[in-house]
Amino acid sequence: MIKIKNINKSFNGKIVLNKINGEFDKGKTNLIIGSSGTGKSVLLKCIVGLLQPDDGNVFYDLRNFTEADKEVKSEIRREIGMLFQGSALFDSKNVEQNVMFPLEILTKMPQDEKLDRVNFCLKRVGLENINKKMASEISGGMKKRVGIARAIVNNPNYLFCDEPNSGLDPQTSILIDELILEITHEFNITTIVVTHDMNSVLGIGEKIMFLYKGEKLWEGSNDDITHSGVKELDDFVFINKVMKSLKGK
Repeated sequence: MIKIKNINKSFNGKIVLNKINGEFDKGKTNLIIGSSGTGKSVLLKCIVGLLQPDDGNVFYDLRNFTEADKEVKSEIRREIGMLFQGSALFDSKNVEQNVMFPLEILTKMPQDEKLDRVNFCLKRVGLENINKKMASEISGGMKKRVGIARAIVNNPNYLFCDEPNSGLDPQTSILIDELILEITHEFNITTIVVTHDMNSVLGIGEKIMFLYKGEKLWEGSNDDITHSGVKELDDFVFINKVMKSLKGK
């Protein structure tokens, strides 16, 4: 579980996050949603430590990450897997080397064990026998799956996904969502997904936090979101459904 308490963040005097509180449950897909500029990516960066909150604390299973010393922060970071918006694969490395990268920098695992782990993760995301292919040789959907394999290769307790469906067609997006959901349940990971994709929200949103202008306006599940009673959330849902419909024409 990850818990955030009274997270504040401002840039040049402009409040981006205002007293954000919440819990992200273990073994569930926890979504942070909201329109562009609402602070969801800034919140994610505060949670993983890429940004320091002005006030407030982030707890990883009762460990205060915000106030922890260097050793504890390093310990927590070794338990984190990241799926970046653009997959962020290294063009100069093949698929096997990309997936193995976290093991190279975070562990002293023998090479044969690293390779076994890489092959296990690639198989788990449905990608076998592409170890030696370069990133430029595979499709966007395959790149996302390689990114997921890399994110779980160090057997993380916490998985963060930043706009995992960005740039993907609807069918591939559903496959990526289902894979994230399956892995979350299978390995009992605390998963946090930042997205504005309503298909993802309605498909895998087991716990959802809605941000609006830097404030948390609503929290609930995908079963509750269509009758939240929050005007700003209703507008967000409606607009995204309309945009999806227009893109499909």
